[in-house]
Amino acid sequence: MKLKSRLIKIFIIVLAIPILFTAIAFVVTGSYVLGVMLLILLVTSILLYYLIWKEFFSPVEQISVALAKVAEGDLNYQLRSEDFEGKGEIQTMAANYEDMRLRLKEARDEMMEHESINRELISNISHDLKTPITSIKGYVEGIMDGVADTPEKMERYIRTIYNKTNDMDKLINELTLYAGIDTNRIPYNFHRINVAEYFDDCVEEVGLDLESKGIRLNYSNITDPSTCIIADPEQMKRVINNIISNSVKYIEKADGVIDIRILDEVDSIRIEIEDNGRGIAPRDLSKIFERFYRTDSSRNSSQGGSGIGLSIVKKIVEDHGGYIWATSREGEGTCMHIVLRKYIENDVADEATDA
Repeated sequence: MKLKSRLIKIFIIVLAIPILFTAIAFVVTGSYVLGVMLLILLVTSILLYYLIWKEFFSPVEQISVALAKVAEGDLNYQLRSEDFEGKGEIQTMAANYEDMRLRLKEARDEMMEHESINRELISNISHDLKTPITSIKGYVEGIMDGVADTPEKMERYIRTIYNKTNDMDKLINELTLYAGIDTNRIPYNFHRINVAEYFDDCVEEVGLDLESKGIRLNYSNITDPSTCIIADPEQMKRVINNIISNSVKYIEKADGVIDIRILDEVDSIRIEIEDNGRGIAPRDLSKIFERFYRTDSSRNSSQGGSGIGLSIVKKIVEDHGGYIWATSREGEGTCMHIVLRKYIENDVADEATDA
């Protein structure tokens, strides 16, 4: 409004001088020509003021109001592009304002989402740490009070405490990886890996653990024995273990089964890990790789988990140049599909030659 007031003052001063001289000349000479000139000058000046205000100062005032709204924290105040069409630099100013507003709004929304994620993380971790800690405390008190009065009970109590501390260790490892996801600092050590040898070792390792839980493991590999991929052995093992651990949580049948299949996809391999658990509802299937998303909204403590496991899996697979998705049928089970590109020496040689 200050700009408008200044414009009016300048306009009055600029207009008053010629009008004053013209009026004096009209009074002195009595010429009607001067009177007509005075009238034309008035009309022209008013029209000029209107055009200047409409084409310049009015849109500038709109931009000024919009900037004041942003300063107040209102990032939903929009400037309509049609109000500034054909106004040259002012149109550019309005477009720059809209670009700035949208960027600020996006940054604010991301910050709010990040804060929401952090709050959910704290809530999840508080719950998932409290569960094993409470259990450990109970068993330790039982030992101190002499409840574990036989070697068998003592061994069971100690083994339970050991398992609960392992659960806490896994949770802390997941948190470390979660921090790596946010900063893109997950450590990788890529190697050329023979698919058959690598997965034979993986299956042998997880097979013993599944056997102790009463779950049968089936394994098949139909790729060529010489097939290789470029991968970080430890991080890929984390992927396999995380998926299998997730499957174990939701197998509620006495005859639990997990199938691991390695399939040939011409220039890629496809890893399928399928279970006969309770499956995932269609509405949840597209969200299971989101951070903290849990299909068991009741947070059943027997299933536990921070809700970040599959998001870590997705990140690691994508960092290997692959992709992952899931198929599932409620009551029948879930299958995770991972596709990784094969290592082909000719391609590498061609790339080196082209370079």
